[in-house]
Amino acid sequence: MTMPHHALEIVLTRPLGLAERRGAARVLPFAANHDATRLMALVHAKTPHQAARRLRHRFGARLPIDVITTHYPDADHKVLLNVAFPPAAHAVLKTEARRANQSPERFVELALHRALAQRADQETDRLDRAVRELLAHTTPAHLLAAVGHALTRLPERPTP
Repeated sequence: MTMPHHALEIVLTRPLGLAERRGAARVLPFAANHDATRLMALVHAKTPHQAARRLRHRFGARLPIDVITTHYPDADHKVLLNVAFPPAAHAVLKTEARRANQSPERFVELALHRALAQRADQETDRLDRAVRELLAHTTPAHLLAAVGHALTRLPERPTP
């Protein structure tokens, strides 16, 4: 039986220099984005968890790794998030998780879900306010035509 490869994305805390990139590429081939702050690698392992651990072990001392994620969602539509917290932060995380009667992993998972839901709610509210402001100065038909026109053009980067 062959062991699968897992596509992992590595988010770095800072861009890599050329020497760092070359040194890391000798350990494991990867693809870098334009500013070398994100890398993609294929890692040979039985599970995504093992692949992320193996990648962190191989690159941990060589690269300023912030987060490792699986590039593709699993069958449950989840993406693995591998974060190495500094010891002080990890201690606080364990204490808070214990207080909530959860594992540290579950505690972080639920905190991320809450934060993402809150961000989605904020974005919905922001868009609602923007549409109401636009409707104060035009008709729904004109606004709908303008939105349709804008959507048919090449997509531009959204402004935060």
